[in-house]
Amino acid sequence: MNLDHVFVCGNPALDFAATLRARRSTRFEMFASPDRLNAWYLESGLVDAVVPGTEDDVRAAVTVREAAYRLITDRRLGEESDREALAVLNAAARRPPVTPQLTPAGRHTEATPAQALATVAQRTVELLSGPDVPLLKECGNPECTRVYIDRSRGMRRQWCGMESCGNKYKAAAYRARKKTAAADAAS
Repeated sequence: MNLDHVFVCGNPALDFAATLRARRSTRFEMFASPDRLNAWYLESGLVDAVVPGTEDDVRAAVTVREAAYRLITDRRLGEESDREALAVLNAAARRPPVTPQLTPAGRHTEATPAQALATVAQRTVELLSGPDVPLLKECGNPECTRVYIDRSRGMRRQWCGMESCGNKYKAAAYRARKKTAAADAAS
């Protein structure tokens, strides 16, 4: 059940916050239905199975996601945390999270959408109160608004991911250099 969710940010909380794509332009909502939301929970690895969700679960996830994005942005920019966003995130984080179970085959995690959302909220709290805050960067693609953890040597990473943004920019830069070189050679 792969629905093209992308996990390049280095933390499930950041990947969750990035499910509203291209916030500055065309805005593409990844959680368009309960099935898409549940697919994200499964593909993220937070759960092995999730009870079918409802539109209310989608609305709750979008509300928490927007609060998380606001708080991630506030932390990344060194600004004071938005109080309303804090209240939303903390309320979600107080709910019962996913509880893994041991089965004869190994670990199995089955959850409701509410439990999966509580787990994401708790991961967001851990991220924003942990040692990775100074490593948060926004993708260098002006159309992309993903925030990622830059663990590269010298913190030189520019893109959320090479597959999603880096290759596009490198290819465009190559084409521009080639066009300029051709124009220079013609003159």
